[in-house]
Amino acid sequence: MSIENNIIELGKRAKSASLNMKVCSSDQKNLALTKLTKNLDKNRNKILEANKIDLENGEKKSLAKPLINRLTLTEKSIDGLITSIEDIIEIPDPIGITLEEWERPNGLQFRKISTPLGVLGVIYESRPNVTVDASCLSIKSGNCIILRGGSDSFYSSKELVNNITNAFTEAGLPEHCVQMINTPEREAVDHLLSMRDYVDVIIPRGGKGLIEKINSASKIPVIKHLDGICHVYVDKDADLSIAEKVVFNSKMRRPEICGAAETLLIDEKIKDEAMKILKPLKEVNCEIRGDEYIQSLDSDFKTASEEDWSLEYLDKILSVKIVSGVEEAVKHINDYSSGHTESIITESEKTFEKFYNKIDSAIILKNASTQFADGGEFGFGAEIGISTDKIHVRGPVGTKHLTTFKYVVNGNGQERP
Repeated sequence: MSIENNIIELGKRAKSASLNMKVCSSDQKNLALTKLTKNLDKNRNKILEANKIDLENGEKKSLAKPLINRLTLTEKSIDGLITSIEDIIEIPDPIGITLEEWERPNGLQFRKISTPLGVLGVIYESRPNVTVDASCLSIKSGNCIILRGGSDSFYSSKELVNNITNAFTEAGLPEHCVQMINTPEREAVDHLLSMRDYVDVIIPRGGKGLIEKINSASKIPVIKHLDGICHVYVDKDADLSIAEKVVFNSKMRRPEICGAAETLLIDEKIKDEAMKILKPLKEVNCEIRGDEYIQSLDSDFKTASEEDWSLEYLDKILSVKIVSGVEEAVKHINDYSSGHTESIITESEKTFEKFYNKIDSAIILKNASTQFADGGEFGFGAEIGISTDKIHVRGPVGTKHLTTFKYVVNGNGQERP
């Protein structure tokens, strides 16, 4: 069977399964998720062995360290996946909820009811955890899913999908509610992006190049997850003890994720305190690239080029700039941000209000790490991505964001005059 015909067949199966998936009960969906937690726990050695193959292949291909970090599964990360699924189980079912209801003078009764989107096409790179998160969020919200993981995580994703489909089938969910494209050929993605008759939305997870390519090529609506050029601004009214620990965590907790801070802005009125914030970063070998003043603080600090302000490093690198105040900070962020996550360190409510009102990003934090840009931290159980779009969903994409609605109207013989 050709790649095109294979992808079409996956689409037909998913569309057919989605009709039955819509009516699966909350108990049935939660049973499937519970069975998956047991499968992951029981088969963790097989999962880690598959991941080892991907890691060895990645080393042979000289994958960058941030990509290797994203690709790596451990006992701890499998425990994290299980915990995430348990959190999703506890989330209320988002399907069949009456969002609004009203009655017209003619007696017609209107209800706006939440429904699944249908079939999701999820395309991602070297992140095997997305295989589990996306599948679980999809079925909890009554959707079916076609997964296309990157070639770097092929064996990990394949083993995880085996665990997923076995659990879901055993729980009585429709066959083919979760499917994986089993070819690394890029042609498969092109065919997936053209299947308007079978796929309702495309959700890409990966680098800027992947997202832009999919957005331009897709004939299906796309929920975009662009790169995370995230900022922390330390205001003149900041508590410096908070600034020091929040900046450090925003950059260093996990430098390779999209919620990591890439640029630090410091108010010029407290520039004499800049080294107190930067010293802990230097001590853990974080490379500092700064403007002229920042460079003058330490001979190890490098020059920040114009390009640096637009880079998602995904590594232990931070660009740093002194700004004249909140207005310049806001302008810099709006000029260079990817619209993902920004944080301000300040004790001034007035300044914070100006900051969040003028910045056009999905997530704005005050006195907290940018790395809270995560569906689990928002109470969503997990996330299928962080949307930098404005239409349909923005920010962490959880179960309730993978729904749409329909209008159900009850009458008793009304005719329109």
